[in-house]
Amino acid sequence: MSRQSRTVQQWFDEYGVSHQNKTNKLIHWIMVPVIFFTIVGLLWSIPKLDWMGSSPWLNWVTIAMLPAMYFYYTLSKRILLGMLLFTELCLIACYMLTLYLAMPLWVFSAVLFAIAWVFQFIGHKIEGAKPSFFEDLQFLLVGPAWLLGFIYQRVGIRY
Repeated sequence: MSRQSRTVQQWFDEYGVSHQNKTNKLIHWIMVPVIFFTIVGLLWSIPKLDWMGSSPWLNWVTIAMLPAMYFYYTLSKRILLGMLLFTELCLIACYMLTLYLAMPLWVFSAVLFAIAWVFQFIGHKIEGAKPSFFEDLQFLLVGPAWLLGFIYQRVGIRY
């Protein structure tokens, strides 16, 4: 089966194979959203070009998220909506941090990014399995959606 024709459940099932250990799952529940946020923060920090205007919301992260959101759309419209909401929360947090953080957002994001990945690799060492993205980079996008899928199941939303 081609990677493009997989259903959202097939993506989640394949991702879940290397995420069975309770400690690794806990690490992922914390660090996957942190990594997603830090990527948003790093992209937010790239200086804007003149054509982007004065709006803080039109920046490199909003442009870079377009292909990611298309990927989520191909998984499920409900997954897309959840990821749009989470991305918006990350954008709001970035905006607020740029106003009140004592250091540049990119420094904060880069340090947090490195720490989060250390924990991710520790989790996979405990699991005894390589991270899924070693096989397919699309799993970097599947991880946050996989967590969202658990939240949806908990509250009774079909994805």
